[in-house]
Amino acid sequence: MAAVAAGSARADDFALGLLPGTHYPDPRIEVLDKRFTTIGNAGIERIMTGLRWAEGPCWSDDGYYLVVSDIPNNRMMRWLEEDGHVSVFRTPSNFSNGNTRDREGRLVTCEHLTRRVTRTGHDGTVTVLADRFDGKPFNAPNDVVVAKDGAMWFTDPGYGILNNYEGDQAAPELPTRVYRIDAVTGALTVAADDMKMPNGLAFTPDEMRMYVVDSGAQTLRLYDVVTGAGGAPKLARGKVFANFAPGTTDGARLDTQGRVWCSMGWGAAEEDGVRCYHPDGTLLVKIHLPETTANLCFGGRRRNRLFIAASTSVYAVYVDAVGV
Repeated sequence: MAAVAAGSARADDFALGLLPGTHYPDPRIEVLDKRFTTIGNAGIERIMTGLRWAEGPCWSDDGYYLVVSDIPNNRMMRWLEEDGHVSVFRTPSNFSNGNTRDREGRLVTCEHLTRRVTRTGHDGTVTVLADRFDGKPFNAPNDVVVAKDGAMWFTDPGYGILNNYEGDQAAPELPTRVYRIDAVTGALTVAADDMKMPNGLAFTPDEMRMYVVDSGAQTLRLYDVVTGAGGAPKLARGKVFANFAPGTTDGARLDTQGRVWCSMGWGAAEEDGVRCYHPDGTLLVKIHLPETTANLCFGGRRRNRLFIAASTSVYAVYVDAVGV
């Protein structure tokens, strides 16, 4: 596929629905390795637009809807799978960024404005899970995942305090780190502190390793999950899995086959979109989008639909993969 085909139209030229010029298979899905297959009669759809900076897509199995953070607008939006209806899920949202669900289906959110991680109960009650370490406020929690044991792992790069657009500008008081919150005791521990700007994170299917985006270094790193000195799991033996320069990635998700799906942007416009890597590091496919991509998640009733938060819009495409 010629890269120009993906970047030949601007995002504001597109309405909701299939992108203009779509035919099957969608030419914007560029397969680079025969080990990857895609669904032939599925194209990329634009399902939501009008946001200022879309982030933190999170699928809900109990309500069959998608929640997305619109950070500068200080709100969270909801898209219903049944009819495509879009509505405000929460406002104000404290400039929320990353979202996920815990093992009981409760929403876990990283908030830029309050510099904390919260959990929303089924009755709507918001519980603060963590807002400081060693007596100092976090920089601005960014992305979060939940392990099988219920522990929450989150990154704290500080993008939310760089200016007043996605939070309140402030000086950082802590190093940029990955943290872990114990599900039973609530104890907060440092899981990794060797990255410039740790961002998106995702476990391998067996949870023996974790991928962490280092947006500051324009890389995706792969770590072993080991037992730390105090008994809490931590990350060790990190190595570069993929390099995205001159662009970078923001979010990452895995499918059940261990393939890594990453957002892509901030470089050449023709590279905006999604990349999928084999566990051996081979780039399998590029999904080209007309906007810089921030984050992504799997969802839908069979978890084979990829939802992509990209600048002002949210896109979706069915793929031959099932999200972890």
